[in-house]
Amino acid sequence: MQLNWTKCQSDVWCKLDSVNLEHEHFENRYGVYIIWHGGSESAVVYVGQGNIKDRLAEHRRDQEIQKYASLGLYVTWATVGAEHRNGVEKYLADIWHPKVGATHPTAEHIVVNAPW
Repeated sequence: MQLNWTKCQSDVWCKLDSVNLEHEHFENRYGVYIIWHGGSESAVVYVGQGNIKDRLAEHRRDQEIQKYASLGLYVTWATVGAEHRNGVEKYLADIWHPKVGATHPTAEHIVVNAPW
């Protein structure tokens, strides 16, 4: 499955703590997302799915995720239909081995393109 991963203005990766979640772009936006830190050895911090606006707002308050904030937290997301989200999330988590969130759906992988 080919996903259209989102970047912010000027074609740069969005910062988790400053992306404008009140923007109309987030109205009824559902899909999958990846949060990573930009440290010297960049790593995926979390892979998730659902209502993008609500989930990212929750992660801004999540201490397990925010402990990587000093390294710079970035996020990208893609719209994915409900029938495919579990498989896409499972695939992304198995590929990127996120540092937070050990539980992921028990679904068949749905292979997707990487955002980078």
